[in-house]
Amino acid sequence: MVIIDGVTFDIPIVSLKRNGQFLDKFAKRTEDGNLNRKLIGVYFNYSLKLGRSTTIGRIAYQKLWDKLTEPVEYHTVTVPDGNGLYTYTAYFSDVSDELLMQKAGENYWKNLSVDFIAKAPARKPA
Repeated sequence: MVIIDGVTFDIPIVSLKRNGQFLDKFAKRTEDGNLNRKLIGVYFNYSLKLGRSTTIGRIAYQKLWDKLTEPVEYHTVTVPDGNGLYTYTAYFSDVSDELLMQKAGENYWKNLSVDFIAKAPARKPA
């Protein structure tokens, strides 16, 4: 289950990867080899792979595709987390899928994937 902008998409998750990306304001090595850095924070980014359109129906699948490719800057996303669910603001990147089959004039899809890239850090230095 994934929630995007308050809409629940009950689609089988094949894979959900999370990445804690550390982002610096600056990072520079001194002549003696030491690193000076100013950490902005840790951003939680997720990569999601979903099941086939045949498992949820073409209409529900198309609704999700339309949401993932909606031309807006940010979305509110809720995904599974170590503590239950994690909700944050993200933009979507690298949305893709591939045609599974065509049957009776209808298209069925598989291997839907998307990256959710955090707008703000989930964790900041003290």
